[in-house]
Amino acid sequence: MSDAHLTERQLIEGPEPVELTEEPIRLSNHDPEQSTQAQGRVSRRRRIALTVALVVGLAGAAALGTAGWRVAREKDTRLGTPDQVAGLTRDDSDRARSTADYLRSGFAADIELDRSIGTVYRDPADEKRAVLFFGGTTLLWQPERDLDSLFRLMADETGRVTDVRAVPAGRYGGVMKCGKTIGDGGDFAICGWADHGSVAMGMFANRPVDESAGLFRQLRDVVQTRG
Repeated sequence: MSDAHLTERQLIEGPEPVELTEEPIRLSNHDPEQSTQAQGRVSRRRRIALTVALVVGLAGAAALGTAGWRVAREKDTRLGTPDQVAGLTRDDSDRARSTADYLRSGFAADIELDRSIGTVYRDPADEKRAVLFFGGTTLLWQPERDLDSLFRLMADETGRVTDVRAVPAGRYGGVMKCGKTIGDGGDFAICGWADHGSVAMGMFANRPVDESAGLFRQLRDVVQTRG
C-alpha cells in the first residue's frame, strides 16, 4: 500500500500490530520430533561405527603385538651339527662332505643367509638310511613363504616333490612341512622347517614321511638353539 492510501488514523497511530496466537510459530515444514529421531539414529550409527573401528584397531594392534613378540623370540637362532643326534652319527667322509657342501650352496643361493650349514648323518643300523641335513640362520619375515620357495627349489633339483603337507613343528614352533621324492639312491622323504630366525631341510633316504617327520623334529630339538 502506498503512502497516498494511508488513512489519517493510520498515519497517527502507525501500522496495526501483528497478532500472535497461542500456537508456536513454525519457521519451516520440518517436524522437530522427526529431526530429533533422525539425529538419534545418526548418533547411534556413529557410536556403532566408532565401536567397530575401535575393536578392529585393537585386534590389529594385538596381532601386530603378537607377531612382534614372535619375531623377537625367534630371530636370534643358532644351528649346529653335533657328532651324535637322534641315534645318528655325523659322516665326515670326503664324499659326505662334498654332498653336504653341494646342497648347502644351492640352499644358500635361494635365500640370503647369515650363516649356512650342511652335513650328512648316517644310521649305524642301516647304511642305506642316511640323512642329509642343511640349513641356515637369518631374519625371516615370512617363514612359510620362504619354506615353500625351498620346496620348489628341491623340486627343481630332484625333478618332483609330491604330497607336501604341514606336520607338527615341535617345541620351537614356526612351520614344518614334509613331502617325498625319488632320487638316484631311491625314495627320499623331504622335510623342512622355518621360523623367524632359521630355515632348514632334511632328506631321509628309504624312510616313510611320517617317520622322517618325527626324526626331523628330534634333529631340530638338538641342532637348534635360541637366545
